[in-house]
Amino acid sequence: MFKVILVASGKGGTGKTSMTANVAAALAQKGHKTLVVDADVGLRNLDIVLGMSDLVVFSFADVALGIVSLEQAAAKHHDLDNLYLLTAPIELPKLDEDKITNIITEAQNQGFEYVIIDSPAGLGDEIKLFACISTQAIVVTMPDTASVRGAERVARLLEQENIMRIRIVVNRVRPSLIRQGIMGNIDDIMDEVGIPLLGVVPEDENVISYGSNGKCLIKHKKGGASTAFCNIAQRIDGVRLPIMRI
Repeated sequence: MFKVILVASGKGGTGKTSMTANVAAALAQKGHKTLVVDADVGLRNLDIVLGMSDLVVFSFADVALGIVSLEQAAAKHHDLDNLYLLTAPIELPKLDEDKITNIITEAQNQGFEYVIIDSPAGLGDEIKLFACISTQAIVVTMPDTASVRGAERVARLLEQENIMRIRIVVNRVRPSLIRQGIMGNIDDIMDEVGIPLLGVVPEDENVISYGSNGKCLIKHKKGGASTAFCNIAQRIDGVRLPIMRI
C-alpha cells in the first residue's frame, strides 16, 4: 500500500530529522522503495544526515512546478538501493495543493511504496502545505515539558488538517531523568498529547556521531536507537512489535 507520512515536531532539537532519515533507511533496507522529502525550506539538513550533500541538485519545488521530473530530481542513496532523497529549496515559491500533489502522483507512478516527509519544526506554512497530501503523520517529541506542549499543538493542527492516523514517537529518552521526575513518563506524555504511541527511542550518542558524518546508523550499529528506529519502521510496515523497554 502506498503511504505518505508527514513527520512533525512542536519545537527544534527533538531529533526529528535523524529519526526520519533512519526510519526511511530501515524501510528501504527491508526492500521498500522509499522517497524521503526534506520539507524544511532554507534550513535543510536531511542531505547531511544521509551523507548525500554532493548528490542533490533539484528540490521538491522544481518537481512541484514541473521544471524537472521526480525521476530527474530524486537522488539515489549511495549505499541503499531503495532509498531516494528529494531536498528542499532555499526559498519556498508559491505552491498550492495541486502542485504539491504532482510530487505524490509521480512518486506513485514510479513505484515508490513510502514517501516520508521531514517537515520543519513548529506550525509554519510548510506543515500545512504537506499535510494536505499526507495519509498519516508522526509527531516526534522529547520527554521535556516544552517539547510535549509543542507536540500537543502540532497534533491538534494535524487533526484540523484531516490527517486521520497520527502517532507519537518519544525520542531521546533518558530513563534516569524520568525516574527523577525531571522529564515526564511515557504514559503521561501520551495522555497530554492525546495520540497513540508508535515508538520510544533512547538517547544515543551514536545518532549524532553517525549523522554528522553522513553514515547510516542502522547499517553500522545494533541496539539502542538503531534498534528503536528499525522497530518503528516495522510498525509502520504493519508488523506488531512490543514497545522497547528502556
